[in-house]
Amino acid sequence: MASGGARQRSGPAPDPNALRRDRDSAEWVTLPAVGRQGVPPAWPFDGGTQIELEMWAKEWARPQAVEWERNGQELEVALFVRAVITSESMKATAADRNVVQRKMNDLGLTVPGLRANRWRILDESAPAEKKPARTRSARDRLKVVKNAETAAGDDGGSA
Repeated sequence: MASGGARQRSGPAPDPNALRRDRDSAEWVTLPAVGRQGVPPAWPFDGGTQIELEMWAKEWARPQAVEWERNGQELEVALFVRAVITSESMKATAADRNVVQRKMNDLGLTVPGLRANRWRILDESAPAEKKPARTRSARDRLKVVKNAETAAGDDGGSA
């Protein structure tokens, strides 16, 4: 077993809204909320079932599919479709269901998966979010208190 060093997905997940994320905002990809437009790619395996082909078409309409297509992840998505169908059977094992969860994360279908891939989904019809106002530093807040005490001291001495 390996010891020490960074591990994949170790530490807190990246947050596009964190105060210090202005320095790496170029790393985040914004996906359209309307999803990927157009016909899904051809099913990569021989003879897909009707259920597989329906789910395949549905998956390729997701916002994440824009990046899947750009990265050439047709095989990964097809394996995910097959894993989901397998995990829904009465004979499915916990391992079958764990595969689905891992693939969902890898394909950015969960919130942690979106963050790990540095993807965010933007609904262009919704009003734009305002960035949170930057709070003053502790030093600035102390200066205000110090100035108030100085002013109070001056007023108190003249009365």
